[in-house]
Amino acid sequence: MKILVRPMRIMSVIAASLAIWMLLLVFGPASVQAIGFDNRPSTENSLDLQVRSSILIEAESGQVLFEVNAEQAYPIASMTKLMTEYIVLEEIQNERLSWDDVITVTEEAKNTHPSESQIYLAPGDKHTVKELYIAMAVGSANDATKELAIQVAGSLSAFVDKMNEYAKNLGLESAVFTSVTGLEDTTVMSAADVAKLARIIILDHPEFFDFSTLQEYKFRERDKDPIVNLNYMLGSNVNKPGLKPFAYEGVDGMKTGFIEAAGYNFTGTVKRGDIRYISVVMDTRSKNARFVETAKLYDYAYGTFEKKTVLPPKSVIESLETVKIKKGVKKTVPIVTDKDITFMVKKGTDPKIELVAQELLPEDKLIAPIEAKTPVGTVTYRYTDAETGKPIDYTVNLITAEEAEKAGWFKLMLRAIGDFFANLFQAIVNLF
Repeated sequence: MKILVRPMRIMSVIAASLAIWMLLLVFGPASVQAIGFDNRPSTENSLDLQVRSSILIEAESGQVLFEVNAEQAYPIASMTKLMTEYIVLEEIQNERLSWDDVITVTEEAKNTHPSESQIYLAPGDKHTVKELYIAMAVGSANDATKELAIQVAGSLSAFVDKMNEYAKNLGLESAVFTSVTGLEDTTVMSAADVAKLARIIILDHPEFFDFSTLQEYKFRERDKDPIVNLNYMLGSNVNKPGLKPFAYEGVDGMKTGFIEAAGYNFTGTVKRGDIRYISVVMDTRSKNARFVETAKLYDYAYGTFEKKTVLPPKSVIESLETVKIKKGVKKTVPIVTDKDITFMVKKGTDPKIELVAQELLPEDKLIAPIEAKTPVGTVTYRYTDAETGKPIDYTVNLITAEEAEKAGWFKLMLRAIGDFFANLFQAIVNLF
């Protein structure tokens, strides 16, 4: 009997183990495949990124190459400072602020909790705009960020109002700013809008990279240690032993962020050759995980896509070679595209790209003299992804290829007489 019982017990154990294994197969991926900060579940996606939300775009065109839950707004933590950084750059560009302006630190900026990222400003300290900007861009210093905001708008609340005004004007529909630093979980934005803001910064203010690429910065001579850039993925970090595992060739920006409600976030950008990508990952599980997940996006991007130019700049579009004008020496002027039409397409594929729309200004809106390179219309091309079936439209301007001079009064008079008799003849023909 003992000999019979033992095999029965073994079979029971095997059966139970198989049952558990089957349960893990069925339910396991949902619980262990991907988790974010504080064991929050990540959003299922084809790249197996452990994120709640993410997006990858090509910087020049803004074309979306990958996204998961990208339209949903979440707390963005210190990625909020991208807007603060943008506004300061705008102030400098418009000469309302200068890099060399000296700012005296206020009590309001000094009032920063010890747990926050900061450079420990004291009331009465004097620092230039540039010094404070570096502390914000490199070390995500909340006190430096507050001081810059106060300098621009007079108070933190006034600057928050300015942030929301800029967000509206820039078309960041999901953005709600309640602080200049992102410390509050009520400051939210979608990954798609964060990427859009990052792209605007890159295109409008390339000088941003003068700051985002700094590996470290000694804020005061008496400081024991420099501020270390919180973007561990900087390509230059390949020479830093502690950060080398995260260094990614071509990465030169942009902004990290963390609060408990947001998890570990990162807005990054990378450029190799003539291709630049912008990425956002939100709610990863750890400080380092945000860089690991971002690297997956960049590996996917460079391994999967290539540029496909449909038309080079200054191309003539068939059937749109000229546009009619009034009062010119000639009745028409030649037109061309103002820039190239380029899509990111899957490598090794023959993409389906077609002209889907065209629009020209009416003749009575184009009165000579007209300068060369004057916008007179648009053309739109569409690329349809063969795998997803998702259409992507790209619109460029049509511009005059040469100057259109105004005709003299005598020529205009003869033309008017000719038009009169031509119209009269046509009216007579229409009577019969």
